Amino acid sequence: MEGDSFYGLSISVIIMTQSDQGRERAQSAKRFGFLLIDDFALMSFASAIEPLRAANVLSGRTLYDWVTIGVSSQRAAVSLGFSVQTQHVVGADLDLDTLFVCAAGNPAEFADEATLQWLRRLARRGVRIGGVSGGPFILARAGLLDGYRCTIHWGHVPAFKERFPQLALRRSLYVIDRDRLTCAGGIAALDMMHALIAAEQGRVLADLVSEWFLQTEIRLGTGAQRRSLQERYETANAHLLTALELIESHIEHPLSRQALATAAGISVRQIERLFASHLHTTLDKHYCDVRLERARTLLRQTAMPVAEVGLASGFQSASHFSRQFKQRFGHAPAQERRTKPQRRVKAGRAGR
Repeated sequence: MEGDSFYGLSISVIIMTQSDQGRERAQSAKRFGFLLIDDFALMSFASAIEPLRAANVLSGRTLYDWVTIGVSSQRAAVSLGFSVQTQHVVGADLDLDTLFVCAAGNPAEFADEATLQWLRRLARRGVRIGGVSGGPFILARAGLLDGYRCTIHWGHVPAFKERFPQLALRRSLYVIDRDRLTCAGGIAALDMMHALIAAEQGRVLADLVSEWFLQTEIRLGTGAQRRSLQERYETANAHLLTALELIESHIEHPLSRQALATAAGISVRQIERLFASHLHTTLDKHYCDVRLERARTLLRQTAMPVAEVGLASGFQSASHFSRQFKQRFGHAPAQERRTKPQRRVKAGRAGR
């Protein structure tokens, strides 16, 4: 796609390659494929593909070429509600150096076996495989992250850890481990592509690409995905921050009020005062809300039985979990699963 404009007047967006525009691909060009899973995030996809175009423009050479791929047809739905046209469909015999799987929405529900087999086949051929945003979930389901370090968007972490506890998950912006590349998505893809371009074409061009997109700060892959607790809760109180960190890291097996206070180096009464004055809530309510948010994520992104979701979120009693969930969100846990606003991707290709 040339120029700075992405959106046309119609809801149909055609993503073109350089060859579509009459350019000859240089023999040495690196060939990238982007598999677009329905509900993929446009920001993540653009942050991964646009640096390739910028590298070509700024170098005056065709360093990179790319194609887009749909699952069962040459169309893919964007999370914003419209769709884009792709050039190929899963199963195509493509000559690729790297393939990125771009997914968002609820990748835990993606179960197209033909796609998983195709990804495994490409990996056996030596194609470098990557996942962006929710894409790593699909790579893991295909068995392509076994023995590799990886990352995924923080919103998918609870379901990912439940489904793939054996994988070496890192809560970082991106991870490049040999021939696997995983990225948390969003603008973190810009940082990952800077690293790739720097490794293949040199730091000078990579820096120029970043400046092209007004990226004045290039983050390392090990950078954090979320703002610090201090920024999120707008407090610098060390005692309170210690307690907040322990709460977020002890969800399945919640700590007692006394244990939190002891770890924070203050009394239970003092820690309660800190929650009241800084967060305008109680310690117990905050802890319960954090666990309920985790439960809602698991209900939306996994097929775990409701009772198991409750246990994984620190509720030993199913009735207590259901009661607390309904009080917090206005409906029972089972209803959350039935009414969640997610597009579902059915196993196989039937009915597509």
